[in-house]
Amino acid sequence: MDLIWLDDYRALADTLSFSRAAALRHVTQPAFSRRIRALEAWVGTPLFARTTHSVMLTAAGEHFGDQAEILRRALYQLRRDTLDVAGRARSQLQIAATHALSFTFFPAWVRRNESLLELGNLNLLSDSMSACEQMLLRGDVQFLLCHHGPGSAGAQLGATYLGLVVGRDVLVPLSAPGPDGGPLWRLNGTPPARYLAYSDRSGLARIVDARWHEVDREFGLKTVFRSHLAATLQSMVRAGEGLAWLPRTLAEDDIAAGRVVELGGPDVQIPVEIRLFRAAGRLTATAEAVWDGLNAQAEI
Repeated sequence: MDLIWLDDYRALADTLSFSRAAALRHVTQPAFSRRIRALEAWVGTPLFARTTHSVMLTAAGEHFGDQAEILRRALYQLRRDTLDVAGRARSQLQIAATHALSFTFFPAWVRRNESLLELGNLNLLSDSMSACEQMLLRGDVQFLLCHHGPGSAGAQLGATYLGLVVGRDVLVPLSAPGPDGGPLWRLNGTPPARYLAYSDRSGLARIVDARWHEVDREFGLKTVFRSHLAATLQSMVRAGEGLAWLPRTLAEDDIAAGRVVELGGPDVQIPVEIRLFRAAGRLTATAEAVWDGLNAQAEI
């Protein structure tokens, strides 16, 4: 059995969608389906019941998931411990961060915590939320820095991962200004405004979807584009291509300069936390020292 099959199982069990799970795992849907079938062949029974319009866990699949999650985490922890015993554990501090926070929050956060973070050689890996989660789950990084809200990282990482609040942000609906200085695109406008949405690979997509299950119907929008990159949506908003919910930390310069304008008030904004996640198991001595220092000064 290939260990990545357990990660594939987790993605499909969480999403109950082959297309979304394949996107989270960064493979084509046919390749992902083959790997799920290979796992089921190894187990000896179907783990998922497939119909034309839905995917559901079988009773065997539910039982398998409970034990497979324990095994998966134990195997990754075993690898980290073995490298530590062999003296080959990374002395570097490996931090995965989503693209949006890498460009905005991360540099200032490093400066504020320079005395702690210089305990190790800091290495930042920037990617989509789904890719960052996989890096943490595999033990490729010790920490994950991301936006956190309902439906976000906690659902993927589970109770065996710890999180610290290291900052706060808010997702704000924004549009380019029109000729009169007001928003070019409006919520619940006529005709429907062009909506620039996050794709499934983005953690911000989960947060927006958790706040409004069908945001386009909620606000009379027409989805015309999707991307996992908030910076891409930001550029398109500035160009007048539609409206999007963007992190204020990312868009604050554009807001101040009048290149974009806010829509509505607090009722259409989504407050979010910025969290640093780690595995609950033992990390390297350097990583543990950094965590203890950050924990001592974290927001309560």
